[in-house]
Amino acid sequence: MNPLRQLISQTAIYGLSSILGRFLNYLLVPLYTYTFSTGEYGVVSEFYAYAGFFAVVLTSGLETGYFRFRKQEGLDANEVYTNALCFLVMVNILFVALMAYIKTPAAEWLHYPQHPEYLIWFSLILALDAITALPFARLRAENRAWRFAGIKMTEILLTIGLNLFFLLACPKIQTLWPDSLIAKWYDPAIGVGYIFLANLVASGIKLALLYPQFKGIRFYMDRRFMRTLLSYSLPMIIIGFAGMVNEMLDRAILKYMLPYDLDTNLQMLGIYGACYKLSILMTLFVQAFRYAGEPFFFNMAGRADAKRAYAMVMNFFVLFGVFIFLVVTLYIGLFKYFIGEPFREGLKVVPILLIANLFLGIYVNLSIWYKLTDRTGLGAWVSIAGAGLTAALNFWWIPLCGYEGSAWATLACYAFMVFISWLLGRHYYPIDYPIGKVTGYLTIGILLYLGKPYIVTEYQWNEWLAATLGLTVYIALAVLMNLGPFLRRRKLRQM
Repeated sequence: MNPLRQLISQTAIYGLSSILGRFLNYLLVPLYTYTFSTGEYGVVSEFYAYAGFFAVVLTSGLETGYFRFRKQEGLDANEVYTNALCFLVMVNILFVALMAYIKTPAAEWLHYPQHPEYLIWFSLILALDAITALPFARLRAENRAWRFAGIKMTEILLTIGLNLFFLLACPKIQTLWPDSLIAKWYDPAIGVGYIFLANLVASGIKLALLYPQFKGIRFYMDRRFMRTLLSYSLPMIIIGFAGMVNEMLDRAILKYMLPYDLDTNLQMLGIYGACYKLSILMTLFVQAFRYAGEPFFFNMAGRADAKRAYAMVMNFFVLFGVFIFLVVTLYIGLFKYFIGEPFREGLKVVPILLIANLFLGIYVNLSIWYKLTDRTGLGAWVSIAGAGLTAALNFWWIPLCGYEGSAWATLACYAFMVFISWLLGRHYYPIDYPIGKVTGYLTIGILLYLGKPYIVTEYQWNEWLAATLGLTVYIALAVLMNLGPFLRRRKLRQM
């Protein structure tokens, strides 16, 4: 099978679990934002922001390390997997034990002294997800995309079902049948904690479904090999942690940096977190691409046509990314109903966050230069520089511009990282990326987004008609930009 076609097909399958599946999960956002206040939803946004940072540390960069060494001459893929998995299990057991020990002072420090159980539930979720990351990586490496997608979809559907049960069914049962077992068991005081419980149960079942990937594993670590594996993988923690600073720092510090009282800051955090969810289509597109792209990049390395394939991947990635940007922004009048009315005042940040996440995806494409040349340490410095810029801009702009400053800081950071990574890539692993086309897609997309309000206002067009026109124009221009090279290649093959 053509490698590029394999990448596209596997991205589509991973998209079934990541984009389609997570889109179903995304449908819970209306449930949350119509059920909880902006302040209560702020608690959810804050905890999931912290989760991103811990997830990076708890997986220890071993997914990328596993991909790097599983096919290396002189090493056995099963031994690589066994060593990495045993290390992950050990680290995560220690993490849960630590959180159980410090739960009370940690809950007080976070201003949730009445709910220390939140920390225990969340530490278990993080540990389960970290331990299962490597089995999922093995499925990706073995091209078992359908099993990967099936387990992910099962987890997502369970999460959705449990959320509906806890947040909708249980309160009604308690009202209609107060003497029932469920009514006596259900405690409304737990509040948003039921979101965490739903996630925890689903994560536990996911671990059970991955049991075949644990079968036959003996607790064993080769010290010599682990030094090699960790020396490659641990810089990925720095890269990943810096990435989380770029992606999650805003929601982690908004509660403390906004110039209002604690309750108002939580409300603002809830609004920003809900509007961030409206950029989820771009985030999930990038995630699905990353799942399929990382094994693809490593498998293509060394082939004569590898760099040409990488350039082609970049071209079509940005083409589809801008299409997603336009779908959400041109039809924002429809997407806004996914969040409750009190949250809609933050819609102005959605276009900024969509472009920011598109730049993140471009950076994922560009980052192959340090992964394929074993310069993960240098790649870490790029991420650290981006994280430093994110932190500085957030601390500067949040007090001045509120949560909109966080959105602009995210965009500025990813644009900076794309530029630096492109420069370094030209030196260490030069690829002739289609810069003209990529810039063209971005420019056309932004102009069409900015032009829609003008058409609606000046020419009195219907909003949906103007949106459809904009999307049609983009598709037509994108086809024209790629039709010429395609026809030229076809003519050369016929000669």
